[in-house]
Amino acid sequence: MHGCSKQKFVSSTHSIWISESDFWLLEYPENFSKNSIVTMTTQDDLNALPGIDLFRLNGQLAVVTGGSRGLGWAMACGLASAGANVLLVSRNQEQLAKCAETIASTYGTKAWGYAADVGDESSVEKLKDYCLSQVGSPSILINNAGINIRGAIDKLSFDQFKQVLATNVQAPWLVTRAFVESMKENRYGRIIHIASTLGLVGLANRTPYTASKGAVVQLTRAMALEFAPWNITCNAICPGPFLTEMNKGVADDPDIKTNIVGATVIGRWGELKEIQGAAIYLASPGSSFTTGSMLVVDGGWTAR
Repeated sequence: MHGCSKQKFVSSTHSIWISESDFWLLEYPENFSKNSIVTMTTQDDLNALPGIDLFRLNGQLAVVTGGSRGLGWAMACGLASAGANVLLVSRNQEQLAKCAETIASTYGTKAWGYAADVGDESSVEKLKDYCLSQVGSPSILINNAGINIRGAIDKLSFDQFKQVLATNVQAPWLVTRAFVESMKENRYGRIIHIASTLGLVGLANRTPYTASKGAVVQLTRAMALEFAPWNITCNAICPGPFLTEMNKGVADDPDIKTNIVGATVIGRWGELKEIQGAAIYLASPGSSFTTGSMLVVDGGWTAR
């Protein structure tokens, strides 16, 4: 048999075959003897189980907002390592240029940077026009740009509340609207929103952020239903506490240590590399039967 390196009889009715990459439990026919030849699989069967090849992104184009630092940067690097070309989006063109150069030189893929305010409709339209005319049609979109303003509700202004929602909710809606038309034309797409554990559980003094991330959870579900006829999936990653630039300023706060990092069963901050696997999976052909889901990467916070 192709690929078989070992056979072990475990009973008079069953056998285990082991190959270089798989194993099968085979039930013998009634007239089977140890000298019988049984065809267990064909090369076509193996081709239908491509394994790691399902997660290769060679030649695909990914747009990653908030892609020049933190989780966005980590996810962009993860996609590039799997073969994707990447368009990084943030507000700092100089930083974007450096990041794009680093990705191209490190992973051997193409990378670009484009400065935009993704919470502003006209800015997003310019981003779309640049991408489609100068770069290409993206098959992967990660809506990662986000901000957090902490404080008791009676100490926050309405403008601060609106600022958080503009970046965390309005932006993914606008950017998705901008690129989903081309995905529909290609009848393929992977859309990933970055929600949060705080879109699933509550926390005091975080009303703008929890409201925004709860909205992203529902946005994800509604888009998954809307885009399914075009073979476009929409999922969210819900990160727990990662030590990004957003959190470094409060890392030593006793409240943070107790109620956020202390809420994880692993008992520590997440490392940036620990978000990459989730992003690669949801961006890949391997996630074709996954849509409308919240992939929680939170150190066990929501397991309690």
